[in-house]
Amino acid sequence: MTRQHKMLVVNVAALGWDFINRARRTSLEDLRFESAETVFPALTCPVQASFRTVMAPAAHGLFANGFLDRRLGRVFFWEQSARLIRGARIWEEFRRRGGRVAMLFWQQSMGENVDIILTPRPIHRHHGGVLEDCYSVPAEWYRQLFAHLGRPFHLRSYWGPLAGRRSSEWITEAVIAAMDKVSAGADMIFTYLPHLDYDLQRLGPSHPQAHRALETLWGLLGRLRWATRTHGYEMLVFGDYAMTDVSAAPVFLNRTLAEMGLLSTRRVGGRLYPDIAGSAAFAVVDHEVALVYGRDSTAAKCAQDLLKCLPGVASVTEFPPASSNADDDVVRPDFILLAEEGRWFAYPWWQHDRDAPDYAAHVDIHHKPGYDPCELFFGRLPTRTSLDALRVKGTHGRAGPGRLIAWASSVKLDVEKMDLLHIACALRTWLAQGAF
Repeated sequence: MTRQHKMLVVNVAALGWDFINRARRTSLEDLRFESAETVFPALTCPVQASFRTVMAPAAHGLFANGFLDRRLGRVFFWEQSARLIRGARIWEEFRRRGGRVAMLFWQQSMGENVDIILTPRPIHRHHGGVLEDCYSVPAEWYRQLFAHLGRPFHLRSYWGPLAGRRSSEWITEAVIAAMDKVSAGADMIFTYLPHLDYDLQRLGPSHPQAHRALETLWGLLGRLRWATRTHGYEMLVFGDYAMTDVSAAPVFLNRTLAEMGLLSTRRVGGRLYPDIAGSAAFAVVDHEVALVYGRDSTAAKCAQDLLKCLPGVASVTEFPPASSNADDDVVRPDFILLAEEGRWFAYPWWQHDRDAPDYAAHVDIHHKPGYDPCELFFGRLPTRTSLDALRVKGTHGRAGPGRLIAWASSVKLDVEKMDLLHIACALRTWLAQGAF
């Protein structure tokens, strides 16, 4: 009888092929890293959704880390519902045949059709402050893990000015505990190590100190490989995107839309807030990628003609026609912009710091209508984050040659083509070959 297959899948943020090749870190024990193409846009949520569905972002419906809901006139970032992703999961047949699946710190895991879930889920107090907590299925699992590790998961190590290696270290210990002391009973575990991404955004991948984060990563992957061997798991590691150095100033698309009267704002308490519902156009920016939404076809065409000529914009991609799925029309952008190499899109629409909304100088990923890497830096006051977009030195979002990801597997997978979707497809096939 074919033996039961057990697998640990590790998504490492910003694990680019060129980066590890320059550092001469293309192997780790029996793991031999290779290069592969990722999907476009090369952003965390679309990549993880593509890996679990073996579908491109235009097919599974998650185009970026955030989107604009046309019905509500609101931008949503880092929403965690698994229902945002269409398509069959690569583990469905595996679970039907008795396999158990765990997701630890993957995006859009809440409500996912798996057996074990662990993801950060803080409670924001009404008058400020945060109650740190993790959402878990089973509900008591995080408490058991907390008790075993002797410390909770701290959100400040996962994002913000203090984000760093401690987040990946805690997650690594949680995965090992799930295999060992805290019995999860999972045959397939998906997890995510984020810390490399932080230093590469702060410093840029070419900075000498950026390799310190890689050394930390190699130590953590080594621990995980030891644990998988001890407990009978195979191991697959893959990067979601490759980071590039920022060499020029960011591009402020919404500032241009506001100057030309396509983006409306409201002055409240002396600060400028966007009136997205009343605007003709708005750009949801996400690193090197921007999803642009027009109120109607005329407004979208006007915004496209304006923004495609803006210095720093490399290309405009018409979005594929809407499918028969009604949800597509709600969140589907009219077109996508790609920044020039070495540049990225910043979300601000204001010209002066004094006009910035109150959330601009804080870690507030759910209220900001755009991705803000400035949250990785302290501002002039230690209780605030920076407003200086020039401090960001690394960005991502492109795919294709020059932006290859790195991946490795402890088991031979029959990969027909070296890209993310074929790697995921080969994993699905391998899982189907096991027995329970």
